[in-house]
Amino acid sequence: MAEDLVKIEGDKATKYEGLFPQIQALIGDEKDAVANLANVAAALKEAFGFFWIGFYLVKEDELVLGPFQGPVACTRIQKGRGVCGTSWEKAETLVVDDVEQFPGHIACSSLSKSEIVVPLVKNGEVIGVLDVDSSEIATFDSVDATHLNQLCSWLVTVI
Repeated sequence: MAEDLVKIEGDKATKYEGLFPQIQALIGDEKDAVANLANVAAALKEAFGFFWIGFYLVKEDELVLGPFQGPVACTRIQKGRGVCGTSWEKAETLVVDDVEQFPGHIACSSLSKSEIVVPLVKNGEVIGVLDVDSSEIATFDSVDATHLNQLCSWLVTVI
């Protein structure tokens, strides 16, 4: 049975650094990808209170909604469309301060104002993306990008 996460005080970097070992312990030896992705989304949501956080997984020629925390979301996203589809296409992390200014943004919720999307790259291929939305403008920065990239690089080794 999983333990409650220990609340970590401090700046964003300190929270990420304290959360990462907790996520590793939470996943432990679990091999089920859905269970692991669900727990990562829940842990990040609990630690940071993000508006929406979840995973989209590559299935054939589109991203399909995976485990998430938050309000209902878009189910399928084409490669190159919106922030998630663009991150998949470019295989790079995208930090968007104001989603309304992003060309082709897909508005799953009008309450989402800023976003970071991190590709999950396994064996040189994007297998999905981690999508994090905030209800405030310019929530995400290089600290989020660095730590979420590290998390996703590790995560693909255990899913």
